[in-house]
Amino acid sequence: MPPPDGWTKTFTEPRLCAAIVDRLTYGGNIIETGTESYRLARTRAQAEAAAVANKAAG
Repeated sequence: MPPPDGWTKTFTEPRLCAAIVDRLTYGGNIIETGTESYRLARTRAQAEAAAVANKAAG
């Protein structure tokens, strides 16, 4: 998961982004490990592979 300051790239409406971040983090602890999420890397790789496949097919 990207750090909260990068979430506005996904949720472009600032109020919506603030509400989502508030609900996700309320009462929780955020631990930054300094490493990239393997789930995020896998999702990006799958999306890239799908885009290449779609481009080759179409």
